[in-house]
Amino acid sequence: MSTQLHNTQREQNLLPPITPATIQRVREGIAASRDRTVRQCIQNAFDNIETIAQGGCDRRASGWLRRWVMRSLIHTFFRVRVEHPERIPQEPTILAANHLSHIDPFLILSEVPAHPYYYIPGDARTLYNRWWKRQVLGWAGGVIPLERRWKEEMAVIEAAKAGCNDLADLAAAIEQDVPTGADIHTLRWIDRAVQAILARGDGMMIFPEGKLGSVEGQLQLPLARGVAIYALRAGVPIVPVALIGTQDLYFRKELTIRFGEPLRFSQCDRPKPQEVKTALEALQDALMGLLSKDYQEPNGLKLLRYFLNHFFW
Repeated sequence: MSTQLHNTQREQNLLPPITPATIQRVREGIAASRDRTVRQCIQNAFDNIETIAQGGCDRRASGWLRRWVMRSLIHTFFRVRVEHPERIPQEPTILAANHLSHIDPFLILSEVPAHPYYYIPGDARTLYNRWWKRQVLGWAGGVIPLERRWKEEMAVIEAAKAGCNDLADLAAAIEQDVPTGADIHTLRWIDRAVQAILARGDGMMIFPEGKLGSVEGQLQLPLARGVAIYALRAGVPIVPVALIGTQDLYFRKELTIRFGEPLRFSQCDRPKPQEVKTALEALQDALMGLLSKDYQEPNGLKLLRYFLNHFFW
């Protein structure tokens, strides 16, 4: 079962309250889902991944050029500290990181080696909701768009079902225009694509929490099983990655990427539940050991704070 399905199930169990911010987020999501430019970018990415799943070669920028572009973007605004990059194997690998901000995949891509070439599963609308993301990601490739409903959208749907008539029209718009992405065909398609990517020598970057955290040094548990299943099936290592400082962004802030020792498991075409559980527990322990439990947000002037915290949304 894919990471996406586990994430959907967990998000339904923890929905946000209905607030003006929730409603605004839902309206933005519906607008993105209706936007023809966004839909075309998503479809182009789907076509690329379908080519991979069928054993073909997708369209993508060179790893070196992609890293240079990402590094130029990130280093324009932030100072970056990288710890233990030598722990990244020069072989197909899954990078599994905690998730605090939409900057996280761009930050990691700016510092990891150009080879293997890392692919990133990500929320389809979030990937392409801004013009600069459409330009950069459309050119670079290397993304697997996941069609899914946001927790804010699920909250509106559930509230409408519970009798909030003023949300009925908004809930109907979600049902009509926002795909769930949870059908079995989509899930199998994602699984085939990931296995093909790893089999041909490329890597994956996965955020197993499945959603953004709100507190530095903490994990959103339980971790999704997909990351362990992919690693066990392909026989590739998982490298735990701790991201520190990305929850609140401002100009010239120091962001830290801390790589852990690779976690290696025996390859298994059909992993048993206990094998998946063991791998997930090892990953969870490794991530907890890498995170800074006593992180303190620096004091002082925080220039461009609002801009940078919203730039990567």
